[in-house]
Amino acid sequence: MPLSEDEQRILSEIESQLRASDPDLARQVGSTTIYSHALRQLRWGIVAFVASLVLSVLLLTVNFVLAFVGFLAMVVSAVVIERAARRMGRAGMSEASQALRAGGLRGYFNDAGQKARERFRKPEDD
Repeated sequence: MPLSEDEQRILSEIESQLRASDPDLARQVGSTTIYSHALRQLRWGIVAFVASLVLSVLLLTVNFVLAFVGFLAMVVSAVVIERAARRMGRAGMSEASQALRAGGLRGYFNDAGQKARERFRKPEDD
């Protein structure tokens, strides 16, 4: 059911108030998609899986119990990867691959590094 003119007017007023009060939040909400959270979980799951695999192999020479803990971490990260991939679905995967092709892998990591630097930058006194 489409919105009435009054509801559309009220919604546009709320949007303009949000842009005026918190432009960073408005920009962030406008730039995120429904797949961004699942994609982030997928990325972290892949990183955790690879790290757990390396840890398991390295700990196999030290202690088999610790290597088994690494294996369990690998299983947990595989479950995270599977759930995130299911949430994303076919449409989300194609969107993620298009974004990766457009910006490239190097562009993605450079943007992530820039965002991290901005987060940890000390605010300058005016």
